[in-house]
Amino acid sequence: MAPATSQLCCALFIYCLIVLCLCDAFVSASDAFQGSDTRRRPMILPLYLSSPKSTHYHHPRAFDWRRLQKSELPHSPYARMRLHDDLLTNGYYTTRLSIGTPPQEFALIVDTGSTVTYVPCSDCEHCGKHQDPRFQPNLSSTYRPVKCSINCNCDNEGVQCTYERHYAEKSSSSGVLGDDIISFGDESEIVPQRAVFGCETMETGDLYSQRADGIMGLGSGRLSLVDQLVDKRVIGDSFSLCYGGMGVGGGAMILGRIPSPSDMVFSHSDPFRSPYYNIELKEIHVAGKPLKLNPKIFDQRHGTVLDSGTTYAYLPEEAFIAFKDAIMRKIHFLKKVHGPDPNYDDICFSGAGRDGTQLEKIFPDVEMVFSNGQKLSLSPENYMFRHTRAGDAYCLGIFASGDSTTLLGGILVRNTLVTYDRENDRIGFLKTNCSELGKRLNTFVAPPPAPFPFDRKNSSTEVPPIIAPSGLPQTVFPGQIQIGFITFDMILRVNNSMKPNFTELAEFIAQELEVKESQVHLKDFTSQGNNFLIKWNIFPAESADYFSNTSAMTIILRLREHHMQLPEKFGSYRLVELKTQPHQKQSWWEQHVWEVTVGVVVTLVFGGLIFGMWLLWTKRRRGIGSYEPVGAPGPEQELQPL
Repeated sequence: MAPATSQLCCALFIYCLIVLCLCDAFVSASDAFQGSDTRRRPMILPLYLSSPKSTHYHHPRAFDWRRLQKSELPHSPYARMRLHDDLLTNGYYTTRLSIGTPPQEFALIVDTGSTVTYVPCSDCEHCGKHQDPRFQPNLSSTYRPVKCSINCNCDNEGVQCTYERHYAEKSSSSGVLGDDIISFGDESEIVPQRAVFGCETMETGDLYSQRADGIMGLGSGRLSLVDQLVDKRVIGDSFSLCYGGMGVGGGAMILGRIPSPSDMVFSHSDPFRSPYYNIELKEIHVAGKPLKLNPKIFDQRHGTVLDSGTTYAYLPEEAFIAFKDAIMRKIHFLKKVHGPDPNYDDICFSGAGRDGTQLEKIFPDVEMVFSNGQKLSLSPENYMFRHTRAGDAYCLGIFASGDSTTLLGGILVRNTLVTYDRENDRIGFLKTNCSELGKRLNTFVAPPPAPFPFDRKNSSTEVPPIIAPSGLPQTVFPGQIQIGFITFDMILRVNNSMKPNFTELAEFIAQELEVKESQVHLKDFTSQGNNFLIKWNIFPAESADYFSNTSAMTIILRLREHHMQLPEKFGSYRLVELKTQPHQKQSWWEQHVWEVTVGVVVTLVFGGLIFGMWLLWTKRRRGIGSYEPVGAPGPEQELQPL
């Protein structure tokens, strides 16, 4: 290249850099002027560990957590939300969303196979009894019905838009569409957003009988909560899910983009193939050997679909038989037993041992091979589930599909970070410890808890009456009332009459309340049959004499709203009573009585020693038996008491 040409190229390159910098500065100034951040901001929602002492699996390709250092993530606020329930116990995971002004809170199933977020409406004609009260539009000052138009189906009066959804297990949900403020919890820095959701007037099947209130739709569609947040440029066009392992739970849900680890494997996802998230599955290997199948078997109808709202995995009949036979050939030494539910013909085996960490030594490795040649390794926890009636037995968690579609439910991605990179039409997988993922994300990127609403007129923190416990005024004045400790009584209904391990239970309570184990103290307990009435004290940290108002309210909210999720082995619990004890300010004497007492004792001891030494020296100087009583001839002496 000629020198003149080289100089011209360099000049053009520098000019382009200057223009880009000026454009970036202009956009930043425009955002600041408008008072809103139009960048796509990721929103992290940790799915917390339910059991710190439960089984942990160590995978060969462990996640390098240094990749998630705060400096490497986009600088933006995050939302922290817990994930409740358990995949195999309940069949789903739920998170809690608030709708309306003032907020009405609901437990919603996290579902990538649904495109609508909905909750039961107050005027529902056929809705079951769920975890929380129904949504009452008339109590929300920000609620707006979505008016009928050519873009939606309308109700019989032609006034409001409606929705209707049917599911494979023969359940259904239908109702009207509303528009209101949706917020992601008190600990979120994400500004609450307006979004369209469904207000149920009819539900059938499992939706009617389930404990969860409704569905959080993470699918792809204009009514999807993800699509609505992306359209508002609140988050990037990506989200991730990470489910905990066998008997562990926990993990994280991430709304928005995070850096993809270098060893994450990806599969192309065709958004036009079906309304569901799909991958290009080509082969399945068992113990290193591919199943003898035509690769097109995984490409029928909707292809291979990922659905977080489905518990197990389902293969086309031919693929299921080949997979089952390959597994059984490798574990022929185990005894085949009946499944836990007589209504289902489960394939179960006993003799595998009670230690879930040793399953990899018994059951073979499985690999899913994508069309691009990349492989996802599956551990036994990804295709087996624990038998509920036999401690050393496990059952196959993959079944024959009712049609030609391959459906991969939550069991297949336990302890796997799954990134739904919608912007680049791909889905990524990384084997990792999802329980640790939640903790690491908290440490590196989660914001501090948001303060409770502050009233500048009277400088008080308002406590909603519905959660104000006994012993705590409705208005807490900082500096005037300081909470010394919190007490609560719970009734624990155990699965058998054996006394629970209170030390282990205290550890779980400490984690659920996010306090140290040393702060949780067992006060007393009584029992009657399978019911235990347990009294607990929660004390401030060792370095503090009392709780801060924010810390106390956080603990109170979690207790009052039953956010504690205890492992199934402890049974179920119910909160009976919740009290707070004010911190008693001590007088100077009460605060220093110990120091004064020690000082007096030390003075007396040392004084006595000094006098004794002086008396001994005096006696030795005068001689033994030379003591003379007062009044005797000689120098006058004063009798000194010892």
